[in-house]
Amino acid sequence: MNTEKSIEILNSLVQINNDRIQGYETASKEADETDLKTLFSHFTETSLKCKADLATEVKRLGGTPIEGTTTSGKLFRVWMDIKSAMTGSDRKAIINSCEYGEEAALETYDEALNNAENLSAEQLMMINEQHAAIKANYQEVKELSNLMA
Repeated sequence: MNTEKSIEILNSLVQINNDRIQGYETASKEADETDLKTLFSHFTETSLKCKADLATEVKRLGGTPIEGTTTSGKLFRVWMDIKSAMTGSDRKAIINSCEYGEEAALETYDEALNNAENLSAEQLMMINEQHAAIKANYQEVKELSNLMA
C-alpha cells in the first residue's frame, strides 16, 4: 500500500463530498418546496459526515485534507444557477441537476474502489459504507426524477 496514493484517493473523495455539500446548499436555495429543502439538508449531512471521516483518515496518514471543490463542480453550480434563473425554481430542473451531481459522486467512489490495492481494509470498509449511503441518496433523487417523467 502506497501512503501517498491512499491520501490522493481519500482526498478525491473529500473533494467530491465538498462538491456535494456546495451543490446541495445551492439546490436548497433554488428550491421552493419544503420537501426538497429537507431532502437536500439530509444529503448535505451525509456528505458532511463522509467528509469528516475521510479528512480524519487523511490526517492520520500524515496528509492534509483538500478544502476546495472540483473545477467541474464549480462550473456545474454556475450552470445550475443560470438554469434556475431561466426556468425559475423548477422542481424538475433542480432534481435533474442533483441526479447529474450524484452520478459524478458515484463515479468518483467507483474509481476509489477500483484502486483497492492502495487502500487498507479499514479504508475500504469506510469507502464502501459511504458509497452505499451516497447510492441511497442517488436512488431517492432518481425516484423523484422518474415520478416527474
